[in-house]
Amino acid sequence: MITVHHLNQSRSHRAIWALEELSVPYEIVHYQREKTMLAPESLKKVHPLGKSPVVEDNGLILAESGAILEYLQENYDPDFHLKPQDPANKIQYRFWLHYAEGSLMPLLLMKLVFNSLGKPPVPFGLRTLGKALGKGVQKAYLDRQLETHARFIESHLAQNAWFAGETLSMADVQMSFPIFALLARGGIDNLPHTHAWKKKVEMRPGWQRTLEQGGPLNIPG
Repeated sequence: MITVHHLNQSRSHRAIWALEELSVPYEIVHYQREKTMLAPESLKKVHPLGKSPVVEDNGLILAESGAILEYLQENYDPDFHLKPQDPANKIQYRFWLHYAEGSLMPLLLMKLVFNSLGKPPVPFGLRTLGKALGKGVQKAYLDRQLETHARFIESHLAQNAWFAGETLSMADVQMSFPIFALLARGGIDNLPHTHAWKKKVEMRPGWQRTLEQGGPLNIPG
């Protein structure tokens, strides 16, 4: 049976959701973040990077969300429920699988870091300077970049029901975490199609079971 090493409030919700959509049996090993919000050291016993998600399947240990999702689709989705077969949609599928972590998530992580410079654990005496620095970087660079990406995504979803065509695919599973983070911390208005996509995700029984098994996904702003 597949084992998902699941860290609370993390990208590993993607692996659980994919398995739920594919109706593949699995078990979860739960990990809780430290007070620093980092993963516990015990995850390094599973994979040297100590990150989540990590999936075990018949002795194979896989890390990285995109690699895990592609593996699950290739090995547990013989009828291609979560991968489009139309050539044009295949191109979109591949693009969004890579875009999620390659282009969007680095900006969202930077947003979180710079938004936290005025808060603990930053030393008290440096918080005023940190807050000013964080706001400056966000205003001069990050917010503009995120606005560009948000409009790009919104334009795509205005013409497509899902990220790779008219049905859910692993591209949507991969994009779930950054979209939820973008809507939580991007501060960008007028994204009706992106919000509608998120609502469709939340209404899926597979996503609801994911939250039951993996706990809530409350991404900080």
